[in-house]
Amino acid sequence: MPGRDRGGRDLIIGAPATYVDHLRPDGVIVRWESRRHRKHLKDRAAGSTWWAPRARGWWIAVLFAIGSLLFAIGSVPGYASAVGARWDNVTFFTGSLFFTSAAFLTYREAVDAAPPALSPDRRRFFVYQPGRIDWWATGVQFIGTLFFNVSTGTAIASSLSAQTAHQHVWRPDAIGSVCFLVSSFLAWYEICHGWAAWHPKEWSWWITVANLVGSVAFGISAVAAYVNPVTGQVHNVQRAGTQTLIGAVCFFIGALLLLPERTEETHGQVMAASDKGAVDVGGN
Repeated sequence: MPGRDRGGRDLIIGAPATYVDHLRPDGVIVRWESRRHRKHLKDRAAGSTWWAPRARGWWIAVLFAIGSLLFAIGSVPGYASAVGARWDNVTFFTGSLFFTSAAFLTYREAVDAAPPALSPDRRRFFVYQPGRIDWWATGVQFIGTLFFNVSTGTAIASSLSAQTAHQHVWRPDAIGSVCFLVSSFLAWYEICHGWAAWHPKEWSWWITVANLVGSVAFGISAVAAYVNPVTGQVHNVQRAGTQTLIGAVCFFIGALLLLPERTEETHGQVMAASDKGAVDVGGN
């Protein structure tokens, strides 16, 4: 379609844009949004809302939901006492693997949604696309899940020294939590096109709210779970468990909401060049 681009909104000066406005010859501005674009690629919309095993978006939601559920179960008061500390840690580690699988698919979803000029070879697993906010958000999230793998995997071992617990359990957990916070804030900015917005009718808005709250809870949990490298004492075990449970529940809700978001009917956001307001003309 002939026309020209009118740029988008940057996170900070010189940072990735969250949308691009395309000016058509007839004077109408069509807005392309990064999340809406990648979540509604036509070849990913197969299947129903609740059952679509041939769709990548469905697997992203299911894997995140299972991982969140396992983290929630591991954080339930009394679960560790019932199954033992080792199996409690195994529950967390298994959940982290589901997180990593879902995060990698999310990262690939962002990469595959890039313009052909940025991804000439769709078979590449890792690319460098710093001009896209979704590349940053999904990439940072994926890295965070890898740190959770290290943290929860190391915790399975018995008789860890205080220094080992501090360096290989708490520290990667803290770094992973920071990565989740950064990723969630980037995702929030992406759908808001700014630091704040009120869009309660959009699934994507509720998803990012749930994930942002969950990431904050995970961050508080990491602070409470600080392990003294000398004594091995955990700062506040109860608070760490409670905040992990809250975060896991929020992530579970966000994961389930990915399912209706994937199959919702979407239309391009079109705005008249004059001050007459928005006009819906369809399309993605």
